[in-house]
Parts: sequence; C-alpha cells; structure tokens
Amino acid sequence: MTTNLVRHRTLALVTAVLAAAAINFHPANATEANTIVMKNFDFSPMSLNVAAGTTVTWKNLDGEPHTVTSDSGLFRSGGLDQNDTFTFKFDKPGTYRFLCSIHPKMMGTIVVK
Repeated sequence: MTTNLVRHRTLALVTAVLAAAAINFHPANATEANTIVMKNFDFSPMSLNVAAGTTVTWKNLDGEPHTVTSDSGLFRSGGLDQNDTFTFKFDKPGTYRFLCSIHPKMMGTIVVK
C-alpha cells in the first residue's frame, strides 16, 4: 500500500469515528433546563443562575450514591443512587451553596435573582 493511500484511509477512519462521536455527544449540563447532574464525582454545572420561583433538579449519573446538602441547612436530600433525582424550589433571591455530604469536595452554587 502506498503512503498516500494509508493516509487517506486513516483520515477517512478518523473522520468517521469523530462524526459518530458527535452524533452521540450530549453535554451533561444540557440535558434539561435547571438540572444539575452528578457525574464523575462533580456537579455539572457547578454554578447555575435562576429566577426566583424556579425549581432546580439534581440527578445522580454516577454509580456511587451522592447527596445534595445546602451549607445553610435550607435543603438536604437523602442518599441518591444512580439515576435518582432531588428537587428544590428557590423562592427567594440569594446565593445558595451546596455540597455532597458523602464527598465534600463536590460543591456547587445556585444564584437566584
């Protein structure tokens, strides 16, 4: 096989793989409006801006349990297994910080306007 033919076939294969990946690409933070996912031991997005009166949903996509716990004690989920969700309605403007009480390095913020 000539070098040019090998390069052409390699480029065609790489292009096909990238095209297939693009079709199946779904960013974690774009699944649903006002949804935060727990994946790879992180919240995504880590910060979310919403209007007062908005309900925010957290969904655990990890195979390990997580919680959603307000640092001020305003809300606290139980342990969320994979695909479990927790929702909370933010009625008042302010900045609300939260974390996973099982994995405290997982932190996030909701800003309510």
